[in-house]
Amino acid sequence: MSEPSPEELSTSLNELYAYRDRLQKEVSTISKKLRMPNPKVSSGLSSNEELQRVDDIILKLKSILRKGRI
Repeated sequence: MSEPSPEELSTSLNELYAYRDRLQKEVSTISKKLRMPNPKVSSGLSSNEELQRVDDIILKLKSILRKGRI
């Protein structure tokens, strides 16, 4: 299998940003429907494992793109 191109990495990065934003919005929407206080919602977002994994992957991809190594 060949290495991904910078364009493919950039596309993946953009898709991960969109997924993260959608997931954050869904968690916030559900929390508001449950009438959770804002600090609790913020805490839930910052401790959400899926969001943490996505953020870790985003950081790795950004690092790879910055270094120009593929």
